[in-house]
Amino acid sequence: MKNKLLIIGAHSGDFVWRSAGTIAKSIEEGAQTLVVCLSYGERGESGELWKEDPKRSIENVKQIRHEQAQKAADILGTPIQFLNWGDYPMLISEERIEQLTYLIGDYEPTTILTHSEKDPFNPDHPLAFQATQRARLLSSGAGVPSAFKNIDPPVWYSFEPHQPELCGFVPNTFMDISSVMDKKIAAMDCMGAQTYLKDYYIELAGRRANHARRISGKKEIKFAEAHQCMVPRIVNSIF
Repeated sequence: MKNKLLIIGAHSGDFVWRSAGTIAKSIEEGAQTLVVCLSYGERGESGELWKEDPKRSIENVKQIRHEQAQKAADILGTPIQFLNWGDYPMLISEERIEQLTYLIGDYEPTTILTHSEKDPFNPDHPLAFQATQRARLLSSGAGVPSAFKNIDPPVWYSFEPHQPELCGFVPNTFMDISSVMDKKIAAMDCMGAQTYLKDYYIELAGRRANHARRISGKKEIKFAEAHQCMVPRIVNSIF
């Protein structure tokens, strides 16, 4: 069975900052990927665009964010979908949970990557976590007959939030992204609405690489992304 990675971000830039390296590395290793943006982040995560022109329309900001995220996804080599749920505040209705559940069932991911459960500085990130959690459970539930297509439960990770210590994030999985860091940087360059984040995430990738080197002894790791596995893993051997 081919590995299939599904990345669910609250806003159209989240996948770039927090998991672009993981996406590019997974593709390099032969996995299939899909990025889903629940919103464009047109209100809360497009500060540079609003500073340039406070009179912009919401639709204009959405269009620019769409183009930026699409360009970043093309650099990484991943398909991307935009659900346009709105942000600040993002509202999670039963209809939207159903939409996400059907999406997960149709794609049949082996792994899901999304936000952390807590984020005291962003109201939408925990909602994206909750929506993903519910949709994952519904798509892999055991109803008889089930209301939704039943798939094997995907492995589930949270990617690293901007303030990990304040979000209860405990990194327990590190992805070596050294061979694809150039793609992550190029993808970050596309996100003109949040240019101030680029240096932070380059520095973070170097810091997480230090942790990965200490854990593994692999001195060749130069850049890494950290994730937290949210469910127990099943293995055939501990060796």
